[in-house]
Amino acid sequence: MTVTAQSHPSTACFAAAPGGEAWDALVIGSGIGGLVTASQLAAKGAKVLVLERYLIPGGSGGSFRRSGYTFDVGASMIFGFGEKGHTNLLTRALADVGERCETIPDPVQLAYHLPGGLEVAVDRDYDTFLADLTARFPHEAVGIRRFYDTCWQVFRCLDAMPLLSLEDPAYLAKVFFRAPLACLGLARWLPVNVGAVARAHIRDPDLLKFIDMECFCWSVMPADRTPMINAGMVFSDRHAGGINYPRGGVGVIAEKLVRGLERAGGMIRYRSRVVKVLLEDGRAVGVKLAGGEEIRARRVVSNATRWDTFGSLVDEAHTPAAERTWRRRYKPSSSFLSLHLGVKAEAIPPGSHVHHLLLEHWQDMEAEQGTIFVSIPTLLDPSLAPVGRHIVHTFTPSAMEAWQGMDPGAYRQAKRAAADRLIGRLETILPGLGAAITHEEIGTPRSHRRFLGRHGGSYGPVPALRLPGLLPMPFNRTAIPDLYCVGDSCFPGQGLNAVAFSGFACAHRIGADLGLNPWSLPA
Repeated sequence: MTVTAQSHPSTACFAAAPGGEAWDALVIGSGIGGLVTASQLAAKGAKVLVLERYLIPGGSGGSFRRSGYTFDVGASMIFGFGEKGHTNLLTRALADVGERCETIPDPVQLAYHLPGGLEVAVDRDYDTFLADLTARFPHEAVGIRRFYDTCWQVFRCLDAMPLLSLEDPAYLAKVFFRAPLACLGLARWLPVNVGAVARAHIRDPDLLKFIDMECFCWSVMPADRTPMINAGMVFSDRHAGGINYPRGGVGVIAEKLVRGLERAGGMIRYRSRVVKVLLEDGRAVGVKLAGGEEIRARRVVSNATRWDTFGSLVDEAHTPAAERTWRRRYKPSSSFLSLHLGVKAEAIPPGSHVHHLLLEHWQDMEAEQGTIFVSIPTLLDPSLAPVGRHIVHTFTPSAMEAWQGMDPGAYRQAKRAAADRLIGRLETILPGLGAAITHEEIGTPRSHRRFLGRHGGSYGPVPALRLPGLLPMPFNRTAIPDLYCVGDSCFPGQGLNAVAFSGFACAHRIGADLGLNPWSLPA
């Protein structure tokens, strides 16, 4: 998989901010978490430079173009584009730098195709979804309502307060005085996982497996290892703000954040691979690029994974003990085998939903290439494909270990065989798919590692053992002064809305450290 470079500002070498002054902040990587951090800091008046190793912004939240198709790199089931409350983080991040995405509402979050013929489509309307699920499990009507209503309790706590840094005591005090009940309610759920809540209300083993899959579809973990805070957000926001697709593709979000960053006085450089965080007297003072150039700043932010930050950008000798503890608690999630397909329009049955999840056997949920995710974004935005064509983006968890030790010929054969198996399985919900393919891109964990610069091609951390909710997740500050982390390796974890939260939190904490934050809370 390759990406065509787009038109971007000059990437000429410079080591200091305009005017010869030091940068206030350097951000390593232009994933959504890094871009939200950078754009928020620029909006506060900080001098910010983003360094991106690749040709385009967005990381796994980017898009690439091929033969008239605009493909999303990662998933296209996007939260955070609502209009009310405080959980619409992508809407807020763009608005803060004078940008907005036109979005298209998706009437159904996800259509499940599960073992035993269990078919459930999660309707945008909450009561319709509960009615549909209750029709399949009528003996659990009360438990279904109680479980999902509990998720709404968590969501209302989140939605009642501006979501900024939990590492800033002044912010926490102001939020508590504004919404004391919401703060206390949220604190109650921080150490809780979904599985315990589900079992308190539900007994049917198949329904509990369905809730496992409800969690796995976005956290790649079953309910016992999925924090209740995250579930409260996802299981409720899909009905509150809803799933809304950005017109033009998911990559438009990153492009608009870059535009807002530059309008606010920040800068971004492409083809700028950071190889080292510079430390002096134990503090982060800048970075070194692959070509040897050194750039200094008052604060350094890594949007790389924790594994890439500590052990690579910061060598093991300077890796804090807290990071080693974190590695014992968390492991990299699996990467993915992904297919980006251009297909003839007739391959998509009339009335199809945009997003699907397919699993034939419950025991394979967490297995290598077990669960299949499908996105057909052209059902919402036909402009992403040539006339008479659709996009089918499908991906399934796959570990790096399954793709190592192959010579180029064996690697190509393994990709082809895996793609054919995946297409064959998909024909149970998209009959005739294989014969309708007109364009194909096959990506493996090696592709994700190469193009996204992520440890093992991973899409973030998952607990290595059962942990108490979100409490063990690291925040933005690290044990190295003036070095911060942002993205899916930080609280609250994976997903575009989650890393947007991480970006808001990181920018707020740095803003507090640099004396840039306004006194009042966001409206």
